[in-house]
Amino acid sequence: MSTILQIETATPVCSVAVSVNGITVALVEETAQNIHASKLTLFIDEAMKKAGITYKQLDAIAVSKGPGSYTGLRIGVSTAKGLCFALDKPLIAIGTLKMMANGFVTAHPNYGGLICPMIDARRMEVFTSVYDNKLKEIEIVNAKIVDEKSFIFEQDAHYVTFIGDGAEKCKAVLTHPNAHFNSVNYNSATHMSSLAQEAFDAGNYEDVAYFEPFYLKDFVFTTPKKKA
Repeated sequence: MSTILQIETATPVCSVAVSVNGITVALVEETAQNIHASKLTLFIDEAMKKAGITYKQLDAIAVSKGPGSYTGLRIGVSTAKGLCFALDKPLIAIGTLKMMANGFVTAHPNYGGLICPMIDARRMEVFTSVYDNKLKEIEIVNAKIVDEKSFIFEQDAHYVTFIGDGAEKCKAVLTHPNAHFNSVNYNSATHMSSLAQEAFDAGNYEDVAYFEPFYLKDFVFTTPKKKA
């Protein structure tokens, strides 16, 4: 029996789950801006208590590796690494966009089209990729400025469902008949469960000392404008 603690902080969702043999047994999450630093460790303790599992009973720690919020990812990954060091447990990293697609496929097992998860970046830019209904990557993870020509080849050939907090702002330009939008939030640690179990079974672990989040883009520091 494998027991895995799962952490998702790549977006405004602060989410923690515990899974046993790939099945979620506890979930604690909240969606709000800038709560990860203050809420994550509390959510971890609450999820462990809900699951009735001690930290020593964990077999691995899984974390959503990005892309996504620079600050959110740093908090999630540093927390996961700290637990791995303290408990001497392996670290599993799950792609955030694949996690989202997995959530959609799990909820729609008979879906036959493509899934395009989107994480809001800024303006009309999103972090995105495209998967088929078996979670095969059709388009690699990338940062894309979305316009009316985006995903045109995929939409010409397939029904495409756009998900995630970046999809809503793209509705106005993605007007192809095969473009559809699902507003359910799939940025949840519960959607890591089967993926984390697969990684655990295969022994796909990260080097805890050197692992870094997949930011995709460099963080840009901005200086507040001085008041006149």
